[in-house]
Amino acid sequence: MNIKVCKFGGSSVKDSFQIEKVLNIVKEDKKRRVIVVSAPGRDERYNEKITDHLLNLATQGNHFYEQKISITAKQSSNVIIEKFEKLCDNLNIEKKTLLEDLKKDLNNKTLKEDKRDAFFLSRGEHYNAKIISAFFKKSNLNAQLKLPEDFKFILSENYCDGKIKKETYKNIEKNFTFENDEIYVVPGFYGVTNSDEIAVMSRGGSDLTGGEIAYALDADMYENWTDTNGVYEVDPRIIDDANVIPRLTFKEIRLLSSKGFNVFHFNAMLNCKKSKIPINIRNTNNPSHKGTMILDERVPMEDLVGIAKLDNMASIHIQKNMLGDEIGFTAELLKIFGEYNVNTYHYPTDKDDIAILVDQEDLKGKINNLRRQIEKRLQTNQITVTYHLSIITLVGIGLKENAFALVDAINALKNNNISFEMLDMSPSKVSFHIGVTQNIADAALRTLYEKLIKS
Repeated sequence: MNIKVCKFGGSSVKDSFQIEKVLNIVKEDKKRRVIVVSAPGRDERYNEKITDHLLNLATQGNHFYEQKISITAKQSSNVIIEKFEKLCDNLNIEKKTLLEDLKKDLNNKTLKEDKRDAFFLSRGEHYNAKIISAFFKKSNLNAQLKLPEDFKFILSENYCDGKIKKETYKNIEKNFTFENDEIYVVPGFYGVTNSDEIAVMSRGGSDLTGGEIAYALDADMYENWTDTNGVYEVDPRIIDDANVIPRLTFKEIRLLSSKGFNVFHFNAMLNCKKSKIPINIRNTNNPSHKGTMILDERVPMEDLVGIAKLDNMASIHIQKNMLGDEIGFTAELLKIFGEYNVNTYHYPTDKDDIAILVDQEDLKGKINNLRRQIEKRLQTNQITVTYHLSIITLVGIGLKENAFALVDAINALKNNNISFEMLDMSPSKVSFHIGVTQNIADAALRTLYEKLIKS
């Protein structure tokens, strides 16, 4: 189908000024026919995202309390109403019915806990889409609001981490007909279960909504509009002269996203990859920039395209004589981590040792019992936990043909007296990982960037 699906993130729709930019971007290209929008992001007045205020209201103030932020549920309710009222006023949108419906939703006391959280979380996208659709119509676009509950964007009944159901694709194809050259405005992030109850996907789920709609419609392109020019070679907050990467493969962006590049929800690209639909990451505040194109295949003009850094990691080093010969040891170990809902990243191993890398935040309140279970069930000799690690990941499909980049990286660190705690190459040979203590991670990142990319 000769269309583009466009998703605009929270920073792109945070206020009336930004929404006017979105309108101009949509008007610029007649192929932009499906517009997926997020809840309003932070702006100059509101330091917390509307989605966080909604969750705070749903949890009766516990969401911010646990983060040591002094905002009550009542205050969050006032902020949410004030935010949407201000959007209506600044965009000159009729607000009476919308605000009445919003207040009614925010006062819903009938839902059980998991259903309540999902329902409240969905309201940011729901009402922002209503406002943006009305603004588009007022601006002489043939805009039509498409709510997930109306066209049946079906999710599983894990209400706060819903997974898309296959019937959703047929529902999208049937309901998005473009018979009268409509532009469809769709709230991202949420859907409904088969029993018509609201469910949401994981945070960042608007990316997922856009990707799934692009796949269902076999779109020409999926544009993901955000507040950055694209995917940078390295974090520009650390390396201020870093460049935007013009082209990446799905494999490369998956690896970079999973190791700290938070530009794009990497699950959102799975079906786009399956259908080879290009994804273009663009900047709402700089629409003339071409951004980063994510493709199924590219000619590897360079060995290495990007370096990611994942902070706040911990290494759990387990020793047991001949564990490498013990059938089922690793499977049982990973099962224990799963029982405590601790995600694992890497587990390099040898005959007597295995190291499990995890996000150290996942260990809070769990490490003592986790250690006891490992010792009890696997009869280990010693367990050592090292905190405050950073994992630096170097990515590029050209690395497959140039193993010497790994040697260059080690030499660069050695020449700058930077020691490392871990070294691991991926089985695909398109990335390798270097673990360093967090206090020297930025220096290590600069060193590797200067030697392996900039030079």
